[in-house]
Parts: sequence; C-alpha cells; structure tokens
Amino acid sequence: MQSELFGKKLKNPIILASGILGMTRPTLETVCENGCGAVIAKSLTIEPRKGHGGPNIVETESGILNAMGYPNPGIEEGLAEFGGWKREEALILSIVGKDANEFAELAKRIEEKKDQLGATAIEAVISCPHTPGYGTMIGQGTPESVSEITKAIKENTSYPVIIKLSPSVPGEVKAALAAQDAGADAINMGNSLGPGMKIDIHRKKPILGFGMGGLSGPPIKPIAIRCVYDIYGAVKIPIIGTGGINSGVDAIEMMMAGAKWVSVGTAVYYRGQKVFADIEREIKVWMDLNGYSKLEEIIGVAHEQI
Repeated sequence: MQSELFGKKLKNPIILASGILGMTRPTLETVCENGCGAVIAKSLTIEPRKGHGGPNIVETESGILNAMGYPNPGIEEGLAEFGGWKREEALILSIVGKDANEFAELAKRIEEKKDQLGATAIEAVISCPHTPGYGTMIGQGTPESVSEITKAIKENTSYPVIIKLSPSVPGEVKAALAAQDAGADAINMGNSLGPGMKIDIHRKKPILGFGMGGLSGPPIKPIAIRCVYDIYGAVKIPIIGTGGINSGVDAIEMMMAGAKWVSVGTAVYYRGQKVFADIEREIKVWMDLNGYSKLEEIIGVAHEQI
C-alpha cells in the first residue's frame, strides 16, 4: 500500500481533500491518525475571507451541495497555523487566487517560509464552481489561464506544484497538457461539479446561502473517472483522482483509470473520519483476493485492455 509523493514516502495513496476537516493543524493531525497517507490543507487566499453566508452545505437525493466561498484566515495566519509539520504523512498546502499575480504572490510567501513549514507540495485550485472572482466563475479552467497561472507559481517557488482542475469545464485534457507544459508536477483532477441548486419548496427559495453550490459525492464519480482516464492517456505527470471516492472499490477504479493517488472528501460525511483506514483495508482485501501485490500493478491498467 505504500506510495510516494515527490520523494515523500506515504503509508498509502489516500489523501484528504482540501476543504474537508482542514481548517486547523489539529484537525489535519486527527485525520492523519485515522489512516490517510497525506492531507491537503484548507485553501488559502492572500487576505482573510469570511466565505459565503450559511447554510453552506445541503444533502440532496444525489450527493451533497456545498458553497463555502473559501473561508480562511489568509496566507500569513494560515502558514502560521500549518507550519512546523513533522508528521510522516505529507502536508500539501492549497492556494487560490483571482489571477496569476495573486497565485505568484501566494507561492512567493510560501517559499519565503519554506524552512519553517515542513510541507511537501503546493496545490493551486483553479476549479471552484461557486465563488465569484475565482475558479471556473472567472474562466480559470481554460488552457491559456492554466498555463499562465502555472508558470507564475513555478517562477516563485521550488515546491512541486499540483494544479487542481475542474470536471465542470470541457477540455480538461487540453488544460492538463497546458499545466504540464508550463511546468506542473502533478494534476489533481477533480473538484465539485456544477454549480447546482436545491430549492426549499416551503420557503420558495434556494436552501444554500449563496443560492448554488458544487455537487460532490458518489454521483460525480463516473465523470471524475472519465476525466482521469482521458488525462492519463495524454500527460506524463502523475494524477490525483478526486470525486466520489467512497470505498476501496471506488479507489481501485480511480487508480485503474490512471490516478496514482486518490483524494477523499465527501466520504467523511457518509462514513466518518475512519473512512481513510477503512478504504485502505478495503483496497488491501481486494488486492489480496485478486492477486495483486503492489499498487503499481493497478494504476492505469484499464488502458491496457483496449
């Protein structure tokens, strides 16, 4: 079950997705104790943000809608909170900006504190479907934007850079290729899908405070897997598969599509914080029953059957 993330040895390929239980260092440490191999901290912006007004999360008949709006304490307080990481699990710092200049500034501030942080990589999120001024709401998913943002980050940090793409924007393969050509070290294929909406028929208005939000959970898994599958066939850099991973079988399917690691988020809502250890165990059981001895035998194997 061991994996490796940019030279950092991981006990398994299961990663906590950004925005889930990642607001403070103690919550990240608790997730580590529950079995994941790496964690992605809550996304940080240059200035503090309150995020959208509540309600922020609502369960639907097919997954969960959320509209958080990137609540965070800002880059300086965020780095102070997450700094000094010494656990064996890898820490990935997540950043989000309105344009390439903001991403560059965020990367620069992280680089200035590199010796104090203990982080393994930076993830740049350009895929949120429900925050005005960020992500897909301002067109950051285009190949041109992906290239500009990736170059800006790489010019200001020595950390490996992961670019987080959206399943909501057509042309994810071109976006992934643009990221790779601009120097990205990995792709995180997956974010919530949408935006979508749920209406309270008694109050006659949308339930979420922002009105609409991103859909996550099992219903988006087929789309996430198809995106990972297509990108794996086009790029040479590794992929984190995100979207709808709720079990060991889901994780295996995502890895067969081409993901080297799998990112878990909404499954915490459905199965609790021990879901990481549960997914690891379920992967092991499946591998034993089917004669696999290491993860490398699974990654991308679905491509060999065509």
